[in-house]
Amino acid sequence: MYEPEVMVYLMTGFLDSGKTQFLTFTLEQDYFQIDGKTLLILCEEGEEEYDPMEMLKYGVVIEKVEDQEDLTEEWLEEMNRKHGPERVVVEYNGMWKVSDFENLKLPEGWGIEQKITTVDASTFQMYLTNLKPLFVEMVRGADMVLFNRCEDIKPLAGYRRSVKVVSPQAEVIFEDEQGEIENIFEDEVPYDLKAPVIEIEKEDYGIWYVDMMENPDRYKGKVVEYTAKVLKPRSFPAKVFMAGRMAMTCCADDTSFLGYVCRSAYAPKLKPGQWVKIRAKIRFANLSVYRGEGPVLEAEHIELADPIEELVYFN
Repeated sequence: MYEPEVMVYLMTGFLDSGKTQFLTFTLEQDYFQIDGKTLLILCEEGEEEYDPMEMLKYGVVIEKVEDQEDLTEEWLEEMNRKHGPERVVVEYNGMWKVSDFENLKLPEGWGIEQKITTVDASTFQMYLTNLKPLFVEMVRGADMVLFNRCEDIKPLAGYRRSVKVVSPQAEVIFEDEQGEIENIFEDEVPYDLKAPVIEIEKEDYGIWYVDMMENPDRYKGKVVEYTAKVLKPRSFPAKVFMAGRMAMTCCADDTSFLGYVCRSAYAPKLKPGQWVKIRAKIRFANLSVYRGEGPVLEAEHIELADPIEELVYFN
């Protein structure tokens, strides 16, 4: 796997979402110090500002980009020659498409190491309603999404699902004035976890999909029953398939298949696109499709089913 010589940390989020506060704190921490120079590229200015002289104490030099058309491959090459940074931190403008930066050819040796998104929970619903495509780009592929200013906001579980449907691998953190908020699900799910067979209704699929990945101990060894669509990747063995549904991540033309690996002797008879009702026992294993540990459904019974509403909802 390619390891960049110059690690690039991409910080995204809408204006006044807490990017500057987060970066100021991080850049000053002992664990984040390096021997060489850190180049901090600012693509917008909010209420919080950096103190250039204070940042120099930590080996941080600041360069500003006023207009998106100025953030070019040529400009980045110039900054590389000028500063010779050992590390680059980009505080990206929340109104610019993140993909525009991700599609730039970075200077030789540079590579995006981590993508972090900050979100002001108090204005999240407004931004999600009016600027959903921009938000989706911010969190797609993110390593961490930090919701701050979470005072008196419920249910936070819905906020987490809005991220997980786009980036299942992202670590999602919620903070209020007292610090990190734990147990945002409050142990409530809309189905009976103690039942001999946990029946997942079609409207609860999204909640189950996210919760099982987030709380695997709840589901290990349990038997679940649900209706799903068959997906058969070419790389899968004959007796293995994916069972899931589609979720809208941005707009009607931007959907993702959300499913889990299922094993069954009946699998070779299934065709891609068929709807099935599955009853399966859940175990967890390290699989490449999950990039780590994830659920494996050992099917006890499979039968063909009538199609249902294909799109998954999370609220």
